[in-house]
Amino acid sequence: MSWNAIDRKTVPAEEMGPGISEATKEKIRSFFPRYPSKQACMLPALHIAQDELGYVSLQAMRDIAQVLELPPAAVMDVVSFYTHFWTHPRGEKMLMLCRSLTCELLGSEKLRARIEEKLGIGDHETTPDGKFSFMTEECLAACDHGPCLMVNEKMHKCVSVEDVDRILDDPASDRLDIPRSDTYDAPPKA
Repeated sequence: MSWNAIDRKTVPAEEMGPGISEATKEKIRSFFPRYPSKQACMLPALHIAQDELGYVSLQAMRDIAQVLELPPAAVMDVVSFYTHFWTHPRGEKMLMLCRSLTCELLGSEKLRARIEEKLGIGDHETTPDGKFSFMTEECLAACDHGPCLMVNEKMHKCVSVEDVDRILDDPASDRLDIPRSDTYDAPPKA
């Protein structure tokens, strides 16, 4: 796959997308003591930005580069390498279907066909109403429970074609049963 070259100096402001907030910049800075260098904070910074905006815009990449004291191209390199980062708005619910060999053998291709049929979108696309985005991932690390489908951060295991409609129609299909880690969502310091 080839990427379009982007001359960041001539991109119109409206195409740069939203930037990250000062609160998000502070959250990124709060990670500095945990890592040997600011550059090592890149992945957490990108996840934090994507959590705020729903995707990583060109302006967000520029903002992250400034906070980490790196060239914007270094941030774009990382964003374009990982499929988990989106450079365009994504839906409220992010569906990630495992495409590993184990899940393939257990029927993930049939799940993919059903999701694409029901939602009318393909891999790395978003429904027109902005409710769902869909993508496949190489492995979701639950091979003993395949095929697997994640809705945002909630893992659905041993999913059958018959389960797809129920999962997509369930408003709580993305609700986690346990709180996220304090490592990522640390309580604010008093």
